[in-house]
Amino acid sequence: MTHKNIDFRVPTLTRVEGEGALHLTVDDGTISDLRLEIYEPPRFFEAFLRGRTYREPVDITARICGICPVAYQMSAANALERISGVTVDGQLRELRRLLYAGEWIESHVLHIGFLHAPDFLAADSGIELAGRHPELIEQVLRLKQIGNTIMEVVGGRPIHPVNVRLGGFYRAPESAELDALVEPLAWAHEAAIELARWVAGFDFPELTVDHEFVSLRHPTEYPMLDGRVVSDRGLDIDPAEFDGVFVEEHVAHSTALHGRRRDGSIYLTGPLARWANNQDRLPPTVAALARELGVSGVVRNPFRSIIVRSLEVLIAVEQAQQIIADYVRPADPAIDVPPAEGVGWGASEAPRGVLFHRYDTDADGIITDARIIPPTAQNQPAIEDDLRTLVESFLAGHGDLDDHELQHRCEVAVRNHDPCISCAAHFLTVKVNE
Repeated sequence: MTHKNIDFRVPTLTRVEGEGALHLTVDDGTISDLRLEIYEPPRFFEAFLRGRTYREPVDITARICGICPVAYQMSAANALERISGVTVDGQLRELRRLLYAGEWIESHVLHIGFLHAPDFLAADSGIELAGRHPELIEQVLRLKQIGNTIMEVVGGRPIHPVNVRLGGFYRAPESAELDALVEPLAWAHEAAIELARWVAGFDFPELTVDHEFVSLRHPTEYPMLDGRVVSDRGLDIDPAEFDGVFVEEHVAHSTALHGRRRDGSIYLTGPLARWANNQDRLPPTVAALARELGVSGVVRNPFRSIIVRSLEVLIAVEQAQQIIADYVRPADPAIDVPPAEGVGWGASEAPRGVLFHRYDTDADGIITDARIIPPTAQNQPAIEDDLRTLVESFLAGHGDLDDHELQHRCEVAVRNHDPCISCAAHFLTVKVNE
């Protein structure tokens, strides 16, 4: 196979959140060009945040993404509250964790059931998969609806929540509103276990990656809302130290910045990183299920990330159950966050990985600079590296892939990381010259 000349050229990726393309060229058995191209125009969120008041980013940045708006809200709130010296704790913090749990549930199960599982079951779409496994897909849809309902009850609506503000919320839900979620979440707990067992039975291609795993780590919780930035190679910093360790760089083939360590090395954020760095933060039920499914400890095959995501659904469900069981409606839905001059970094764990925000404000709370570092941009170099490793293995004659199967395998390698909701489409076309 080493004599192959391969040319993957996809000038426009359809059903993608933004615009992008993939280009892979192999000349005489050697990869000469590999680019996951992102050519979407700037969206200017950071630019039009400048000059606005410090209270506005929590609402504005939620509009960046319809799938993980809570991540943008929480990272923004973390950063701006740090500038003001305010710590949101107690029941208000628990409500934020509950809201975030709803987002993890709805985002993860959508990816698992409709965007990723078809790859392992020879289905062209989630719709086709639903025809084959209607009961399982009905469970996926019901799980997603439960996540959306949590977001609606706590956040005001399931997409771009409107109830979040600095210091807490505009309104805290009544206990009865959360009690109504108890029965659905009891069902969701069993459904999440079934989902994990189902996906663990897929036939996974072999691929081992050596990326540095970077995630948040909290003193007592599986990371979601906040924490320090750690890695499996000894990193342990406050989010405010991001610039000292990491760098964003322009590349010619992408308008999205690529994240790397300052030494040039690649790192990966997301479920595999959280899982690797927080094994001792797993709830007992999840740890036992992970052992049963063969994914306890570090997982370095990105094709098996679907199992880790399913276990994170169970983590989010259990978190929601515990918060609701212990809930006491706070007397005030928010604490005061006064304007202050300073620079604040905030980070939280979006379903796809760590999302960093940084804001500079003046004494009146006017934003003079804003910076947002999403997980997809940080993960792009790692995704490209996965593709390179996969194709090199193919060229070396490992396995018995034909050209069509290689095309499919490359598509799955991109979807392994759920870079965005619409990136997970069957988009590659392959031209092979021999």
